[in-house]
Amino acid sequence: MTRLLLILLLTISTGVLSAQQTQKKVFTFAIDQDIDPGMNRRVKLAMDQAEKIKADVILIQMDTYGGAVTDADEIRTRILESKIPVYVFINKDAASAGALISIACDSIYMAPGASIGAATVVNGTDGAAAPDKYQSYMRSMMRSTAEATGRNPQIAEAMVDEKLVVPGISDSSSVITFSVAEAIKNGFCEGQYASTKEILAAQNLQSAEIIAYEEKTVDTIISFFLSPAVSGILILLIIGGIYFELQSPGIGFPLALAVSAALLYFIPYYLNGLAENWEILAFVIGLILLAVELLIIPGFGVFGVAGIVLTLGGLVLGMLPNQAFDFDLVPASQLFEALLTVILAALAGVGLVFWLTPKVNEWGAFKHLTLASTQESAQGYTVRVYDESLVGKIGTVHSRLRPSGKVEIAGEIYDAYSRGDFLEQGESIEVISTEGTSLRVKKWEA
Repeated sequence: MTRLLLILLLTISTGVLSAQQTQKKVFTFAIDQDIDPGMNRRVKLAMDQAEKIKADVILIQMDTYGGAVTDADEIRTRILESKIPVYVFINKDAASAGALISIACDSIYMAPGASIGAATVVNGTDGAAAPDKYQSYMRSMMRSTAEATGRNPQIAEAMVDEKLVVPGISDSSSVITFSVAEAIKNGFCEGQYASTKEILAAQNLQSAEIIAYEEKTVDTIISFFLSPAVSGILILLIIGGIYFELQSPGIGFPLALAVSAALLYFIPYYLNGLAENWEILAFVIGLILLAVELLIIPGFGVFGVAGIVLTLGGLVLGMLPNQAFDFDLVPASQLFEALLTVILAALAGVGLVFWLTPKVNEWGAFKHLTLASTQESAQGYTVRVYDESLVGKIGTVHSRLRPSGKVEIAGEIYDAYSRGDFLEQGESIEVISTEGTSLRVKKWEA
């Protein structure tokens, strides 16, 4: 009896261990927003995580009207190259780029009332069909994807181009969009199910471990900084920091604030595939041109205008999914949002600068950097007022005039400013008037 009991316990424990060792893992995540660089990054991170945990199946929950063709291409390529079987459950819509991604999956399942198709590429301005080069590109992707997954390539192409006729399925009046029954009949759906649980049960995966993709903290932070409101605040800090650093060179804190804000602005867009290297470079070159205009070249001309255009242009382009200077597929709403964010933030930054400048000296943190107190004559302070006898005197620039600085006349040092010209140290000057505590000078040529 004892021996029989031991054998029974051993059999049960072995069965439990075997079941644990063979338990399947199903990794699931959602494509439930527009297909854009952010969604592209989510899919990449999710599929990388699925490979890391050695999932047996990847199950995508799909509900999207489409989005950027380039991002959809990268997603479908990643799915086609996946060593893990990929299922997709269309619980409502898989239109346009969503249809392309769905066709790339090994198995397609649909909920009652769901649809797949309508993959015509539209522009981002008015929703009209994009130029034929984009339609041709989309047709070729749909065709090759359907061929790779064993589906009818003619039907896949006809989901893009209404001119293509598929006998018994479509005429030349509209693109193909399948209901659940039509998709099942034509091989674009393996079955109708009300939930993912039903799908897993049908595939004998009801006892599988379900692992859902969870966004990491760093990705949540990146999403936070992609908000137009946060981007606007960062632009404001960039402008304010640069201005105050130029006003008081050497302080360091305003410049550090501007650099930090610029990094927090561009890094999230760069990681999401929006900000390209040349767009960031345009922003940096714009800042350099502005610095040259303000610190070296007198007045405000070509360098200043070019600097403003490149700086603001870099900020706007960094927010958009454009391809170089091609904006055909950039949604009009997204373009308007980017322009509005940058322009309003820039105007707010300029307004803030003018409002804060007279108040800076009142802040305790700046009292160690600037002279905030009034120096009264009763306390022994005096002001050196220059008299008219200095008019017409010839001297040299003691410290560079840009346009204010110091000049030397007959061995004496005086505060002076030019008529707008930048004069280098050692250049000859002539005093043309006295302005109380400062001399007004011009370049003198013998």
